[in-house]
Amino acid sequence: MTIQPRAFAHVRLTVTDIERSRAFYDAVFGLPVVFDLPPDADEEAREQLSFLFGGVIYQLGGSLFGLRPVASDRFDEDRVGLDHVSFAVDGRVDLERASSHLDHLGVAHEGIKDIRVGYILEFRDPDGIALELFAPAG
Repeated sequence: MTIQPRAFAHVRLTVTDIERSRAFYDAVFGLPVVFDLPPDADEEAREQLSFLFGGVIYQLGGSLFGLRPVASDRFDEDRVGLDHVSFAVDGRVDLERASSHLDHLGVAHEGIKDIRVGYILEFRDPDGIALELFAPAG
């Protein structure tokens, strides 16, 4: 017997600078915040939200996407662990819009690549974490 997951519940990235990373992810994706520690939080709220480690968790469709600010090194997809995070979009036109949006923000990115089963647009966050947008072919 095997475990049969139906989707990811959440993904959380470890980052070095939460303000810089939040500014990037807010500008690029504009996802709604689900969990965040308010600056005026009392001790009870701080204890309840201690799992955030001073970070933030966003709503991404039916999943959650978080940032955890405790890293002290740089991302390297050739080490054990995360290679990249791929976000799904509906079609190639969404990748074209995303490419223009990244250009507007000054975020370096690759061109849209045809990988036969779909198209990808690759870029990196402020910590160098490899990100990708994927659109299915057709």
